[in-house]
Amino acid sequence: MRIVLASLLPLLALAPTGLAAEPASGIRLAPHRAVYDLSLMRSGGARSVDSARGRIVFDFSGDPCKGWALQYRQVTVLESSESGTRTSDLRNNTFESGDGHSFHFRTQSDLNGSQQPAVDGDAERDAKGLAVTIKNPQKARVTAPGEVLFPAAHMRRLIEAAQAGERTVSVKVFDGSDDGRKIYDTLAVIGPRRTIPASVETTAPPAAEAPLREGAMATMPRWPVTLSYFSAGEEGERMPIYVLSFDLYENGVSGALRLDYGGFALKGDLSRIDLAPEAKDCRP
Repeated sequence: MRIVLASLLPLLALAPTGLAAEPASGIRLAPHRAVYDLSLMRSGGARSVDSARGRIVFDFSGDPCKGWALQYRQVTVLESSESGTRTSDLRNNTFESGDGHSFHFRTQSDLNGSQQPAVDGDAERDAKGLAVTIKNPQKARVTAPGEVLFPAAHMRRLIEAAQAGERTVSVKVFDGSDDGRKIYDTLAVIGPRRTIPASVETTAPPAAEAPLREGAMATMPRWPVTLSYFSAGEEGERMPIYVLSFDLYENGVSGALRLDYGGFALKGDLSRIDLAPEAKDCRP
């Protein structure tokens, strides 16, 4: 089960001729701490499970000048009559520079109480492509040509596309998850903007979770997004290795989280969100 990072983070739009530090659209990502309670939504096939529970804690801070820091943890307990209980504890700390050029990542995972070796590394990107340097558990270097976005840049790209009325976004993403070597092809399908205040919505579309029905979040524009991850470089018709769906708010907060691993799918209900005070504009 891979760590869910790229889709929950906020992102950056690039100029066609190279890298841009801050998009003209003025998208402002909100530093916040969000807690999602996980439960089983669907199960079937060879990887089916009987029950599931868990929690995601997502702590996002920073600004476009100093950069963006993320502390992410996902604990999941899967119960299966065939394979028994499987408990995974995934922790990921990242830092992304405000201009989207550099990225540091450290990933630690435990499976059934057995600690796996930590993955620690750095990545740099420029107009030519991406270069990843892995320091632990074994030194390695991975490169990829062309445009590859880090998580904060990816989320901002999604928000910009949603605001412009675009319906799809296809881009390569690197988030440092798994073994730190994987670059994903992603395809986002963006639904129509939801303009009815979340506090008065009925059943169409579904009402937002309780923490998002109050304050500024209650009337903030949001879009339903389905984001599919594919192994990079494969040709022909491909099946996604993972699909994430969520409501994307224009400040980068995600609600109505759904995590589809193929054989089973989890629902993530937002039980708490703490928004940090809006930072002053750090640009000159």
